Amino acid sequence: MKIEKNEIEFVEKQKTKCKLYNAKFVPAPFNEFVAIALKSFEDFVMPINGLRHPKESKQSSNWYIWAGEYSESDDFFQVVHIHHLLEICPKVINYLGLAPGWRFLFDNNYEDVWFDQNLLDIS
Repeated sequence: MKIEKNEIEFVEKQKTKCKLYNAKFVPAPFNEFVAIALKSFEDFVMPINGLRHPKESKQSSNWYIWAGEYSESDDFFQVVHIHHLLEICPKVINYLGLAPGWRFLFDNNYEDVWFDQNLLDIS
């Protein structure tokens, strides 16, 4: 199955990204969910942003991903399976092995990955 082959390839890329930034690897399987601002990807405005909160359920990776400007709107994020990112923005999948508390931002010429302790406090 193509998804299984892609998932194996992306897991290796995720582990490499974690090693590069000295981050713990925490899997985000393709059958888990991410919260993504789908509308922001329609225009595909850069940069692409992502942040990971601590896991609250077995089915969610607790990744929040958006393109361009962030919005506080209640309908900004929609929930999709990670494997849908293969069609939306495959490069994002490379970052999804970063543990809770990590963030990323990238565009065509720039990449930044950093730990944000504040993401661990979601109370």
